[in-house]
Amino acid sequence: MATIKESALAYEPPQTLNIADIEYYEANIELKEDIAKNSEGKDFEVKYIEKNGKKYRVPNSVLAGMKGILMKFPNTSHFTATKMGTGMNTKYQVMPYTPVNVTEEKV
Repeated sequence: MATIKESALAYEPPQTLNIADIEYYEANIELKEDIAKNSEGKDFEVKYIEKNGKKYRVPNSVLAGMKGILMKFPNTSHFTATKMGTGMNTKYQVMPYTPVNVTEEKV
């Protein structure tokens, strides 16, 4: 059994991963939905994907960016997203991605 000191040193607070935290993602990956609570205790919908056993939140602006690319290039199979800013000023840039080795999963 661990001591409280060992547990405190090993503790990592839960963090929300974001789709911009991964190198790339596949267009056909399943998009899932969940309900979370904000700081005021109100429910809100969260969209996410799972990759390598981890959940990555997918903002609606990323979906809109993908839609624009897919309308012009419907055969795009891989994407990447870059996050700029923080909080309410966060913006996402979505781009097509050509993986060097599609069979190798990178995070």
